[in-house]
Amino acid sequence: MVKFIAALAWMMLPITTFAASQVNTIYKCRKDDKVVFSQTACPAEYRQHKIEYQFGIPTEIDSDKRDTVRDPLQILLQQSALPQEQWLQLLDAEIYRLRQEISYFEILKASEIQALERKRYWQDKPKEDQEYLTGVTKVTEHFDRLTAGNRQIIELLEARKRQFLAQPAPTLAPAQDSR
Repeated sequence: MVKFIAALAWMMLPITTFAASQVNTIYKCRKDDKVVFSQTACPAEYRQHKIEYQFGIPTEIDSDKRDTVRDPLQILLQQSALPQEQWLQLLDAEIYRLRQEISYFEILKASEIQALERKRYWQDKPKEDQEYLTGVTKVTEHFDRLTAGNRQIIELLEARKRQFLAQPAPTLAPAQDSR
């Protein structure tokens, strides 16, 4: 259990984004003797402890109140009152986060395929085994869908960024001397 928590903490360290409160939060859900860790809020029948990671330091909060999860992309696109520099910084942070997630998906995909390969090897089956090939196809399609979705969002965000940069920056008229 301690190794799982340490591995979970290690995976969360490199993720930095403007939505840090959502990305760096894990929920520890308890019901009787059962403990489950989740990236989403716990079901109502579970007691909830919120574990937040910031700068590599975990903080656990007994939090039975339920969080409303907001999509960071929608938050970003709805923030029209932000200064241009801050808006561009948030946009770049979201693009970076999505690219990091794509890299993470590639690592997970390779790990899953490697697990299937080990299983095939230890069961002494050939590489042409239908069960093995079906498993590899499913894993590949799953992670390719996730990656494609992120790439599509990145393209939309980059288009929005180009559109935003193409607009002339609002300039303030010089104050007129009323003498």
